Amino acid sequence: MTAQPTSRSTARSPAVSTGAGALVAASLVELAVQRLRGEIVSGAFPPGGRLVEEQLTRRFGISRAPVREALRLLGQQGLVEHLPRRGVRVVQLSSRDIDELFSLRDVLERFALECALGHGGAPDPGALAMAAAAVEHMEQAAGDAATQATAHRAFHLALVELAGHRHLLGVYEPVLLKLQLYMATNMYRESERRPAAEGARRHRRLYEAVVGGHLPTVLDELARHGSRTYLAPELDGEA
Repeated sequence: MTAQPTSRSTARSPAVSTGAGALVAASLVELAVQRLRGEIVSGAFPPGGRLVEEQLTRRFGISRAPVREALRLLGQQGLVEHLPRRGVRVVQLSSRDIDELFSLRDVLERFALECALGHGGAPDPGALAMAAAAVEHMEQAAGDAATQATAHRAFHLALVELAGHRHLLGVYEPVLLKLQLYMATNMYRESERRPAAEGARRHRRLYEAVVGGHLPTVLDELARHGSRTYLAPELDGEA
């Protein structure tokens, strides 16, 4: 007897373990991650805001297991934090932390570009291609806060990878992880007050300066990049 091919409608979704023995359809976890990430970076859940599992299950129309797994993954990504006996909340930094981390990011990016372009050097071609792809994704995602935030982070990571300096990248990545929510907030507010494509244009100008290879021009563009122009409430301690 000939075996019948399996219908697509009966194919099972991949599953992930929640750590409690239960298996959750990966598609539901991904959905919860995407929805939560989108609402966090767009400001629907502000820094310091509590994330209650029961409320999120009602909001997204799914069970608690994928929501719990999504919160765990977002914790690994640096967007939420799990507090003992107090639940989960969106990550919140002090005004001093934000200022110091952005200042440190500026120094590391400047050093990376000096390594990549100084003394007639050429940037890592793979990282340059990654930066180009990130800018294109930002341009295509104008108005989509979550997608643009992902491309935004990828661009700045590629900027430092231009140096081909492995230890520098190891120092930079944790700084970027802590700042990603505030980077996304800056771009989201910019899109509310300026044309939606303006944030992508700033990054296109910086990318084109890097391609031009003239270090003083690149550093000048970096200095005028506007990475925290719209973060006055957080930097002034008003948020």
